[in-house]
Amino acid sequence: RALVERDISSGINAEYGVTTGWKFNHWELRGVPVRMEVGPRDMKNNQVVVVRRDNGVKATLPDENLEQSLQSLLDTVHDDMYNRALVERDNAMVVVKEWKDFCANLDQKKILLAPFCGAIPCEEAIKKDSARTGEAGEDEKAPAMGAKSLCIPFEQPGDATSETCICPNCDEKAKAYTLFGRSY
Repeated sequence: RALVERDISSGINAEYGVTTGWKFNHWELRGVPVRMEVGPRDMKNNQVVVVRRDNGVKATLPDENLEQSLQSLLDTVHDDMYNRALVERDNAMVVVKEWKDFCANLDQKKILLAPFCGAIPCEEAIKKDSARTGEAGEDEKAPAMGAKSLCIPFEQPGDATSETCICPNCDEKAKAYTLFGRSY
């Protein structure tokens, strides 16, 4: 009840006929960030065991101020997951201005910020020209489809209007840096 008052969604898995490990896995696959375990010994010691899904770290929290401790733990899990995703995104993002760099980085599973005029024929040409052709020397395990535009980020790496569109057959000035990538 105290968790609900703090807007922390919680539930009890009291299923019979399934193992504890099955219960843990069942909820982890659904994205529950923290598992709380309460056994007879924990109740006797006025504590609960919590396990973070993102890194598997177990901790013991006292019953008193459990709501505040759990809220703090949830905030920490959120911040850690967000920061890890941000680092992964930043490590995978490359600014490219030349077509040869575009295809080379795309084949390395990078997402690309490239100057783009925004024209549909250019986007279709980029998709077609960046697709793998199955030629010798290409990584056979790499995806074969071409790049597609994903979005125009609010934070631009520079003034794209001074650049030419990344499409090799286009001489138009770019409108913005656009994020390109392959769907896997």
